[in-house]
Amino acid sequence: MTDDLALPRAVLWDMDGTLLDTEPLWGLAMEDFAERVGITLTPELRIATMGNSSVDALTKVYDAALIPESGRDFDGDEAWMVQRVLEIFATDLRWRPGALAALDLVADADIPMVLVTNTIRDLADVMLETLGRDRFVATVCGDEVEAGKPEPHIYRRAAELVGRSPRECLAVEDSPVGAAATYAAGVRAIIVPSAIPVPPKPTYTFRDTLVGLTLDDLAAAGSSG
Repeated sequence: MTDDLALPRAVLWDMDGTLLDTEPLWGLAMEDFAERVGITLTPELRIATMGNSSVDALTKVYDAALIPESGRDFDGDEAWMVQRVLEIFATDLRWRPGALAALDLVADADIPMVLVTNTIRDLADVMLETLGRDRFVATVCGDEVEAGKPEPHIYRRAAELVGRSPRECLAVEDSPVGAAATYAAGVRAIIVPSAIPVPPKPTYTFRDTLVGLTLDDLAAAGSSG
């Protein structure tokens, strides 16, 4: 049995692509938005928007569509995206392999958990109905910090909310954007790539899946780097 002192003091969970298999559904919404602004969402553009905050994703599509600053309706288009995403999520929202058991593992060890997502609060609150709001001592969304992932603010805020330093926490992520945010914040991370490869860093511990995750795995990842 792992010595409790070796375990992270908090586990900070990404949501899209890590706990919930939402990346294909986000892809559908992004395709619809690209069509709305008059372009086709290329595979390269889709990859570029994965894991982004709402503002960053919209900006990349605006740029690709050559929409001038004066024609960018962030508030209106974000509201449209929220409605479209909710429609898609209502039909097909699934857990990632091993995610539910991994959450139970951490909860049974009495390790506080924080949900840390670039998704805006309106959507995250809907997804929390599937995740179980009471699993988390706090949640931090991309529209609640100065800048979302890959900037460090969201992970620093999560550590602050749980009363720990970033180095005492362990994150679980799936995307290059999310992984970069953990590295910038000084949080070690378990990385389970879901759709695109994640470049390695000394503080990353890679896994193919969350299936079979153990407390020993958490302890080892939390002391890596």
